[in-house]
Amino acid sequence: MIKIIIADDHPIVREGLKKILDKYSDIVVAGEAASAEELLSELRKNDYDVALLDITMPGRGGVEILGQLRVEKPDLRILVLSFHSEEHYAVRVLREGASGYLTKDKAPLELVEAIRKVAAGGKYVSPSLAEKLAFDLQEGGEKSLHGNLSNREYQVMCLIASGKTITEIAGELCLSVRTVSTYRSRILEKMKMKNNAEITHYAIKKGLVE
Repeated sequence: MIKIIIADDHPIVREGLKKILDKYSDIVVAGEAASAEELLSELRKNDYDVALLDITMPGRGGVEILGQLRVEKPDLRILVLSFHSEEHYAVRVLREGASGYLTKDKAPLELVEAIRKVAAGGKYVSPSLAEKLAFDLQEGGEKSLHGNLSNREYQVMCLIASGKTITEIAGELCLSVRTVSTYRSRILEKMKMKNNAEITHYAIKKGLVE
C-alpha cells in the first residue's frame, strides 16, 4: 500500500486527486495540507511514502521546502504537480530532490503511473523532459542566467515576466512589497539587467512564461 499526502492550497484540486486515487487499491490518500507549513507539521507527526506537492502555494512554496524535506524526511518520495509547464520548474525541482514532475493537465493514468514509479524508488519525468535533460548533459550542462537565481528569486522572476506588479506578487506569495522589491533587485543584479522589460524579454526567449 502506497501512503500518500496531498499538499495543495486549492481544496477542489485535493478533492479531485482523492477521487482519482480512490479507485486504486494499492494507493491510499492518508493526509492533506493546504500550505508548506501544514505539510511540514503533518510529516513530523506521521509517515508517508509519497507527497504530491504543488509548488506555487502561498507563503513558502513547494520549491522552497524541498531542501528541508530532503533533510527531515530523506525517505519520502516527492512528486511535484504543477500547472506550470516543465520548462518552468522541472529541472530545478529535480535538482532540489524531487522524485518526479508532472503537470496537472496529464491523464489520471499517468499520475498513477508516476506515483507507483517514485514510490518504488524511481524517477518520473515525461519523455520530452528526459530528452531535454539528456541534451543538457551532452552539451555540458551550460548554466543559464536564471540558473544563478535562488528558488524564490526564480519564482518572482517568472511572475514579473508574466506581467504581474510587485504588489500583486506580494499578495500572491504572502510577502511584503518591500521583500518582493528586494528580490527584484537581486534578480536584476544577478542577471545583469536593468528593468522588468529585459526580464520579460529573456523569460519569453527561454520559454519560461507562456
